[in-house]
Amino acid sequence: MSTRKQNSHNSGCSATSRRNSKVICSCGNEAILRTVKNGPNVGTKFYGCPLWPDTQCKMFKPIKGSSVVEDLQFQLLEKDTTIMEMEMLLESKDERIKRLQLKNNILEEENRELRKGCCQFRIIENKPPANEQNFKMPFIISLILFVIMYCLK
Repeated sequence: MSTRKQNSHNSGCSATSRRNSKVICSCGNEAILRTVKNGPNVGTKFYGCPLWPDTQCKMFKPIKGSSVVEDLQFQLLEKDTTIMEMEMLLESKDERIKRLQLKNNILEEENRELRKGCCQFRIIENKPPANEQNFKMPFIISLILFVIMYCLK
């Protein structure tokens, strides 16, 4: 049995829970229906432990002579599982988009604040110092007085 389990593990398989399943695995859990996806046994259906591969349970019960109805039911269950997995992936991507949009909004706000601070800094930088403004008027007055005194001589 362990070689069968290893073969199915190495070749890959999918698992789908069957509602009508009455097969109980050796560890006491209700077995689930699996299908081999890769390797020489592709398409082979078997019952296996629902905890596999995280358990030491070596439950492996091949299904022989399944009917067309059972095959279609199994395909339907596989499609439902795929749809649910895709919906979960879509939800996780939507959540990530929301987090990224929130982060983008925060960064845009920080950018606006930095630009505002930069503009204020440029305004302050371009203003002449207060002591420079205080000397302009006396300098102009003294220059006028000098010119007047020079002309009166």
